[in-house]
Amino acid sequence: MQRNRWIAGFRTGVIDPNEQIKLAESREFGDETVRHVVHMTGGGDAVRVRLTNRYGLAPLRIGAARIAQRKTGSAIIADREITFGGAAEVTIDAGAELVSDPIDLPVAAGEDLLLSLNVATSTGLATYSHQPGEIAYIVSGDHTSDVELSGAQEVPFRFFVTGIDVLVTDQTPVAVAFGDSWFEGVGTTLSANRRSVDVLNARLTHGWVVNNGIAGNRLTAEEIGESGLRRFDSDALQVPGVTDILINFGINDLILGAMGGQPSATTEELIAGFIDLADRAHAAGLRIHAATIGPYAGCVYPGMPLLETQPTRRAVNEWLRTTDVFDSIFDVDRAVADPQRPDYIRPEFDSGDGMHLNDAGAAAMAATVDLTALFH
Repeated sequence: MQRNRWIAGFRTGVIDPNEQIKLAESREFGDETVRHVVHMTGGGDAVRVRLTNRYGLAPLRIGAARIAQRKTGSAIIADREITFGGAAEVTIDAGAELVSDPIDLPVAAGEDLLLSLNVATSTGLATYSHQPGEIAYIVSGDHTSDVELSGAQEVPFRFFVTGIDVLVTDQTPVAVAFGDSWFEGVGTTLSANRRSVDVLNARLTHGWVVNNGIAGNRLTAEEIGESGLRRFDSDALQVPGVTDILINFGINDLILGAMGGQPSATTEELIAGFIDLADRAHAAGLRIHAATIGPYAGCVYPGMPLLETQPTRRAVNEWLRTTDVFDSIFDVDRAVADPQRPDYIRPEFDSGDGMHLNDAGAAAMAATVDLTALFH
């Protein structure tokens, strides 16, 4: 007998706009409509929306919310009202999150939805995703039901959203891509859905992978976003329908902290963090798969300890390749490193900053995942 169940059809990691170290600035809202493009990883017979005020310092008043299939640009097709406990308006307290009522909107994997939120009152800096690889449209006033948002400001961020669940009637497995910008897709073409996770999903014949990467995120320390160790429960273990977790961490632990005068993670700290995630995933009955740490010696951003941290990267990678604490390892490092200069990204895979992968590099990363190890 088949049973309906809710599983994750889309996820996005969010960060605190009040953090001291930022890769991009958030913004405030007040009586505005923000219309998000949401590229669905998985499909189902109905949807429900997850909104967040996790890092807000003031209550978040949603005056209206609607969701629709996307026609083109900001134009919608036959939208549906979103309610919360039967109400069209809702206030989300500072630090709180909310799941909508079910919405009768069948959706297919790979389809784009447009999610429109009228933020009715002043918000303070918004909880947001700062590198989602997709745009949002913003206009003044409540235009949630407008077919198209003419004259809208286009911004490459996502606000107040953490995910969309889909209703399915089978045992579709779900994996969570949990990590940093190499999952979130920094360096790939904006609005083209060519992130490594998108390419991985195109390889799958059943199940799907939702993307909870956060650009700049570190496994062992706070900023950008809560550390991987801290957010693992909410952003991986508690994702509805999850059976597998893929992790990609390390570059930011080694070099990003220098922006705030923080030391690089040691080999021992990184290995301990990886083991902690593996133990917690297995205790929850889930499979977990880890990526090796990719090359970054060509990074163009100043002030980073690029060469000094290579011995740590190599030592951690050697441990990853030989450990048995994970269900599988996908060797991203060897797939994208320049054979002549193995601490550097191959030129044809370099986005241009020496630290992130372009579309071809993201595809090469996706190809390293052993599909026979997922969902089995």
